[in-house]
Amino acid sequence: MISVNNLSVQFTGTELFKNVTFNIADHDRVGLVGLNGAGKSTLLKILCGWQEPESGTIVMATGQTVGYLPQEMVPDSAGTVIEEALTAFSQLDELERELERLSLEIAERTDYESADYTRLLERHHEATEHIALLGGGRRREEAEKVLLGLGFRHSDFGRPVAVFSGGWQMRVELAKLLLQRPDFLLLDEPTNHLDIVSIQWLENYLGAYAGAVVLVSHDRTFLDNITRRTIEITAGRIYDYKCPYSEYVVQMQERRASQLAQLTNQQRQVAQIEAFIERFRYKATKAKQVQSRVKMLERMERITVDEVSTESIHFQFPPAPHSGKIVVEAQHLGKAYGDNQVFSDVDFLLTAGRKVAFVGRNGEGKSTMAKIIVGDINDYAGTFRLGAGVCVGYYAQNQAAMLNLEKTVFETIDDIAQGDIRPKIRNILGSFLFDDDDIDKKVKVLSGGEKARLALAKLLLSPSNLLILDEPTNHLDMNSKDILKNALLQYTGTLIVVSHDRDFLSGLTDELYEFRDGGVHEFKGDIMEFLETSQGGGTSGTGDSSRTSSTSIASHTNGSGKEKPLSSGKAAYEQAKVQERERRKLQSLVSQKEKEIESLEEAIADKDAVLASGEAQSPDFYKEYQSLKSQLEQKMQEWEDAVIAAEGQ
Repeated sequence: MISVNNLSVQFTGTELFKNVTFNIADHDRVGLVGLNGAGKSTLLKILCGWQEPESGTIVMATGQTVGYLPQEMVPDSAGTVIEEALTAFSQLDELERELERLSLEIAERTDYESADYTRLLERHHEATEHIALLGGGRRREEAEKVLLGLGFRHSDFGRPVAVFSGGWQMRVELAKLLLQRPDFLLLDEPTNHLDIVSIQWLENYLGAYAGAVVLVSHDRTFLDNITRRTIEITAGRIYDYKCPYSEYVVQMQERRASQLAQLTNQQRQVAQIEAFIERFRYKATKAKQVQSRVKMLERMERITVDEVSTESIHFQFPPAPHSGKIVVEAQHLGKAYGDNQVFSDVDFLLTAGRKVAFVGRNGEGKSTMAKIIVGDINDYAGTFRLGAGVCVGYYAQNQAAMLNLEKTVFETIDDIAQGDIRPKIRNILGSFLFDDDDIDKKVKVLSGGEKARLALAKLLLSPSNLLILDEPTNHLDMNSKDILKNALLQYTGTLIVVSHDRDFLSGLTDELYEFRDGGVHEFKGDIMEFLETSQGGGTSGTGDSSRTSSTSIASHTNGSGKEKPLSSGKAAYEQAKVQERERRKLQSLVSQKEKEIESLEEAIADKDAVLASGEAQSPDFYKEYQSLKSQLEQKMQEWEDAVIAAEGQ
């Protein structure tokens, strides 16, 4: 157990913690939550010994180990991926050397009845068990298993760690930490550099982990699937909830509502007491009662309501300019980097107004496809074209890193603002939480979250009808992610989003393209349906289903079954009656479709009003919203077909 007692920490004059006390049990699953800057990462650093508190103590049982994965670090390795992973077993190497020494000593001793000999046997037994727990002779097997789970291929094992990107190097560090199997595993944003498949593998791994897990994450689904306890850090205090994140949100809101009600009641009581004191202050007959109430006020423990930040980004994308029906079309598209064929022979057609997600393991070509669409990559095989009138807005995966670090926040926006938008720059920046003190800061001093918000602000200044977002939620807190999602749901153009955040994708897109094994596989449905299908053993992609219909031609027959001829006048009359019946039927169908469309538009308008509030909604809400929009699109097509058919009569 880790016992935290009366912990206090200050940072730049702000009190992060004040006399905080709590315990972490040996098998706990804890999520640390709180506003950015509340002290979550600081607390992890204190728990692992990287940072000392100003006061208070951290007590842990002798022999217990702590492993910590920081949010960012600069790995330094000259070895290969597998060599670096195997360094995690340095403790095991030491234990085996100790076991060999103990075995030699036991063989040489003859004082079998002595206490020293008994202690020697006990230590030999402990070392043997510890070696078995840490994997023993299965080092390579365990290392390969974890590396594969985190997304590496067998062909990567012999490559130097230094040739990989920073995100993949962080995966190596995570692999080493998991292989060390510390008693307490502290993880700060471990999913930042993982794809959906690797995140799911990590969830399963942590679910069976023998020790305790304490993590900081902005991934709701990950928190809910891993944690059973949530510690909220707010205003220097902590609140301990024995539940996962989603349940915590409900209980936290109930707690604050209760605090507010208690505060209101106390304020009313204080006002009544003060009124009594003021009224009878100078009456001798009431002196005793007045003095009693004065003491009552002095002894009263004042109720406070926890500070809740009301700051949040608020924006909506400008109306999308009109484009042609076909937005993106590719035939036999392929891309290779040297000998590495990322994907090949891909046929891809995206029509206006669709919202789709690119999913799959890192390195399978999601970002490459996005760069082909925006024109950053031109050396590809096959054919590709954008539709008529398509204007692309692009948020790259490293968009924040692409900002000019020497420019100020204001200059970054001012450089691309044109026309009537220029006088509104300060308002736009204010919508993304940049106040008057922030706009003159240079980009290089901004935090990761601030840079991400600034990059999003740039995206608003150029109206687009095809929006491509590559990992837009990196460095955004949960509230900001919710607001971005709501804005995208109301966006009227075509959307392509590359993301590993399942909660963010849920209800946002109605179609997925899985990049896998050098190909792209289409899946009609939501991310949760896709994951359920994948886990259930179904195929990840589905082909288009086609429906055939046949027209039955009825003949007029006599009793013998032979066709009975009609006179030309009678035939014309009968044909006119059939056409009139069909015309009335089609007109009725048009009216019916118009009523259905009106009803769906009203339902969507109600949902839009809820989304405009900026409040987070449940996954079912987004799913229902997307379903309504899909139904509306289908009804519009049916109405159009009915109108064309009616006009043709």
